[in-house]
Amino acid sequence: MFAGIDTHKDSLAVAVVDQVGLCVARADEPNTRSGFVRIGELLAKHHVTRVGIEGSGHYGRCVAAYLALDWDRPEVGVFEVPTLMTSRERGARPGKGKTDPVDAVAIARITMREPDLPPVRLAVGDAADLRALLDYRGDLVAERGDLVNRVHVELHGLFPGYHHQIPDLIRKTHLGAAQLLLADDPRVRAEVTRRRLARIEAIDGEAAALKLRIARLVAGTESSLTGIYGVGPIIAARFLAEVVDINRYPNRNAFASANGTAPLSASSGRTQRHRFNPGGNRRLNRCLYTIAITQIRADTEGRAYYLRKREAGKTKKEALRCLKRRLSDIVYSAMRRDADGVDAASATRARPTANRPAA
Repeated sequence: MFAGIDTHKDSLAVAVVDQVGLCVARADEPNTRSGFVRIGELLAKHHVTRVGIEGSGHYGRCVAAYLALDWDRPEVGVFEVPTLMTSRERGARPGKGKTDPVDAVAIARITMREPDLPPVRLAVGDAADLRALLDYRGDLVAERGDLVNRVHVELHGLFPGYHHQIPDLIRKTHLGAAQLLLADDPRVRAEVTRRRLARIEAIDGEAAALKLRIARLVAGTESSLTGIYGVGPIIAARFLAEVVDINRYPNRNAFASANGTAPLSASSGRTQRHRFNPGGNRRLNRCLYTIAITQIRADTEGRAYYLRKREAGKTKKEALRCLKRRLSDIVYSAMRRDADGVDAASATRARPTANRPAA
């Protein structure tokens, strides 16, 4: 039997289908611990072997963690079903409409039919901590950008031509120069702008402290990602937080598809070509873009690879995409080596020592 779970903030729609996709059981449970227990009882009753969850990284995060970690049936696989696949499955059966039970049945059928679904991403432990810190730091960076834009607008209205002395508000010296420019101005707009500048300085201090904390967490994982040129603690932390377990991806091609660097086939007739992949995890894709740009700007193997692609007739964008795909393989290999090293160390610690004969 196979099960599908459609997740929402308040409720979880569950459907169980048999080997040919016929629905044999349905349930609607609250998205609470008691609801998880009842879902586990329903799945055990019907001898479910595979469970598919849509939104296991959002509203389905807790039920996914329960079924994968706390449920007493570790032999049952718990997998992530992409939203797009659910939409296509539902569209293939017109006349049913869109309801939570219909979506749950579609998720269950996908789980039955697709053997290569990735296991759910369990954002717990260090991965969850890194993701929380990264997201909070991202909020601070976005807030800083909004404040800087507003300060530039106000400074232009208060002191036309100020930008010749203060070209940006990135460095501390320019922030200090802006404060001096506004120091003795009694106008209300100047006062509000001083408050915005003070907030920018506070954000800079908090963001710097967060970066140090993230760097310490990454160092504690003993990840080899920071050994790749262009990968700092923030990018390494993003890979660790988003991927969680690299064993979710059976090979480098699956990882490339998950991060959007694997091109999509767009061939027809005599025309054989590939096109840009807009899907996948765009956060990971952005990290790979940053690494690629950093390597292109320096004398690295990445730059040499990029130039070879340009000489082969690729456009700048095409050559950059090729480099991102290559970097995806490098990141995958590094994370697999780290995971294999951890597994080997755990196995060594767990192996019983032979009793030595007495001398």
